[in-house]
Amino acid sequence: MLKRCFDLFFGVFALIVFSPLLLILAVLIKWDSPGPIFYRGVRTGRHGKPFRIYKFRTMVPDAESSGGPSTALNDPRITRVGQFLRKYKFDELPQLINIVLGEMSFVGPRPQVERYTRIYTPEEQIILSVRPGLTDYASIHFIHLDAILGNEDVDEKYLREVEPEKNRLRIQYARNPSFRTDMKILYLTLCRMLKIRSLWNSES
Repeated sequence: MLKRCFDLFFGVFALIVFSPLLLILAVLIKWDSPGPIFYRGVRTGRHGKPFRIYKFRTMVPDAESSGGPSTALNDPRITRVGQFLRKYKFDELPQLINIVLGEMSFVGPRPQVERYTRIYTPEEQIILSVRPGLTDYASIHFIHLDAILGNEDVDEKYLREVEPEKNRLRIQYARNPSFRTDMKILYLTLCRMLKIRSLWNSES
């Protein structure tokens, strides 16, 4: 109950505080390329219930029909503004709406596409027992995922090298969720975000 109250209060607060930035980013997206402002892909939520995630659109319209779920570092589907949004994680800000609606939390395993959740092992099913979140241990560890995946065979590389480690970290959280752990993850996320420019430069 404490977690939900925290999510609702700070979710509404953050939407109000960031509303000027959200408006500016929305205008830039419409100016840069045709198509909707938001990407509303389907994700698997708590207890396996699907929901539509809110993200700023960073790719050309119908990008999913011309490529897999993973994104290469220099993916041609990414728009000019999309490159900027993805680099600094601004595309994730609209998920504050999902948090207010109760579909997500500030902290929890990042929501995954059904393509991956339907092949979860019995051990990995525990990931779906908690509400998905805006950030978690895996998000911190893979904060510059596009750079890690590179440009070749990104879907295969993701499934082979990234997803198993992400699931290990997701399981670690799902087994021992607590408000104290959430505060620790939020603090670590903030620290990583403050260093994100140097992290990208180190990969270039």
